[in-house]
Amino acid sequence: MRPTRQVTPPPTVSLVIPAFNEETTIERCLLAALRQTRAPREIIVVDNRSTDGTAAVVRRVAESHPDAGIRILRQFDAQGLVPTRNAGFAAARGDVIGRIDADSVIAPDWVENVSRAMGDPAVGAVTGPVTYYDVPVFGSSPVSDDLVRRTFWHLGKRRCPFVYGSNMALRAQAWRAIEGSACPDHDDVLHEDIDLAVHLKQTSIRVAYVPRMRAGVSARRLDSSPSSFRAYTHRFTATYESHGIDHWTLRAPRHLLQGVFWGLRSVSSLASSSTTRKAEDDLGLSPRA
Repeated sequence: MRPTRQVTPPPTVSLVIPAFNEETTIERCLLAALRQTRAPREIIVVDNRSTDGTAAVVRRVAESHPDAGIRILRQFDAQGLVPTRNAGFAAARGDVIGRIDADSVIAPDWVENVSRAMGDPAVGAVTGPVTYYDVPVFGSSPVSDDLVRRTFWHLGKRRCPFVYGSNMALRAQAWRAIEGSACPDHDDVLHEDIDLAVHLKQTSIRVAYVPRMRAGVSARRLDSSPSSFRAYTHRFTATYESHGIDHWTLRAPRHLLQGVFWGLRSVSSLASSSTTRKAEDDLGLSPRA
């Protein structure tokens, strides 16, 4: 008789979504998370002192999908992305913790691709490309930033591979390994996702780039004032400097973003809802219920 081969089940994925005043975006985000070829183990929205209807929208979607494992947590102790993210990570029960933003729209096979990539025990974290669904230059077609992001990822991986907070996941075990050293960023001056990447690198935890791990995100930051956007891009420098890291490959994304900011502001404003729906179609999302 042949010995029975033990089949290891695919890693389960918890999806964590920090949210602050996101009533206009959170429903689209949740519906995309529900339309998965492989369901996440749970969907955790962490409300960080929202003063709008964010919590009410999440509860309504959860009530409409009682078996989806949607939970809403309150993180009102401190204002900020890092403590809000950390509260969600602490509550997650999956083998893998997916981390997206409240305006992210993940493709239907996102969880499946994350779980498949994490099937390699040598991989501790993954990230992928995005499509900017409300910018006509990108959102009117299925073009994403894959080529640019892949290039920067390969350029930077020797010193610090990029992960993108709007589209990333890490093994729960990897988070526990860096949780105590990850920067709390009390002054809110760092890119928290790059900080995670630095600590993963320092702990010799491998980060993989997964082209099929696709998500749509809003380019609403382009509506910021020039000074506000400069401060945002300066977070790249501040994060690396806080860890004593400097190299041109790590500075390149900041300069690219600044160029994109002025280029896109000169040709168009954010797109209409029809363009957003077109981008959702490109991600494989069916019409909203």
